[in-house]
Order: sequence, then structure tokens, then C-alpha cells
Amino acid sequence: MTNYSPAIQALLGDGTRLADLGPGSPDLSKKSSLLAFDPLRDLGPVKDPAMAKLCHAGLWLYFDFLDESHVISQDVETPTGSFWHAIVHRREPDPGNSKYWWRRVGNHPVLANLPDPFAFVDRCEKARGTGSAEEAECQRQQRAEWHALFEYCFQNAISNG
Repeated sequence: MTNYSPAIQALLGDGTRLADLGPGSPDLSKKSSLLAFDPLRDLGPVKDPAMAKLCHAGLWLYFDFLDESHVISQDVETPTGSFWHAIVHRREPDPGNSKYWWRRVGNHPVLANLPDPFAFVDRCEKARGTGSAEEAECQRQQRAEWHALFEYCFQNAISNG
């Protein structure tokens, strides 16, 4: 895991949480920390405020606060904002809306190392709630997707010096 700021490290812990393929249950023990988190202050020196906001959207999503993540990601009208937005809708679950947002993402650099997002929406739809090995694999891929996108946002948000 990247050498994130102390505020992010405190929130993420070891970063191995497997989120539900659906909405899950918000981790209320993290809510006050997420509310207090200021991406412009707590990421380190910020060069891109929009990417910093998207880091916050990602943190909300990591702990199953889909509504809070959605509010942030829908207000950042970039391919990366659409990426977070598509994940939120996949997890709601609202697969049609998720695919709409994936079309808006386009050819995003994070997608180079991830499965096809449209096929992944369908896989999650079939596996959700089954307790199967496929569901567990989708959860691991979802975690890898989250880490790749968060890392991308973090690296683009902070300054280089």
C-alpha cells in the first residue's frame, strides 16, 4: 500500500476489507472520522482539488457509505468522477445506471489492469448474495479496483514536492 498520509492510514488500516457486492452496511465506527476528513488538508499538499475530493468519495465508498460517496462523485464531472459514480451504482445495485456511467468513463488509465467493467457489472449481478467462490472472487476484484482507483486519485491529487 502506498505511503498515504496519517489520516488515510488511520482510516484504512491494513486495507484488506472486502466490501459487499451490494450496498453493504455502512461502518458507523468510521463515520465521524469520514465527516471530519478534509481532503484538502488531510491528503498532504494538494495540487488537484477535484482528485482530492474523489479520494474522499472513495473513502466513503470503502466503508459502504454509498450515498455520501455518490454526492461527491456525481459533482466531479470527469472520467474519474464517473468511474466512482459507476461503482456506486453497481453496488446499489442499479446495473443499467452503472453501465451508463461506465460509458461516460471511456478509456480510463486505471481500466488497463482491470477486467472489462461492463462484464464485471454482470458478474457481480449474478454472484451477489450467493455465498459462492465466484462472489468471493468478485469481492477481491472489487477491492483491487478500489485500490487502483484510489491510488490513481491520490497520486493525481497530491503535489510532487
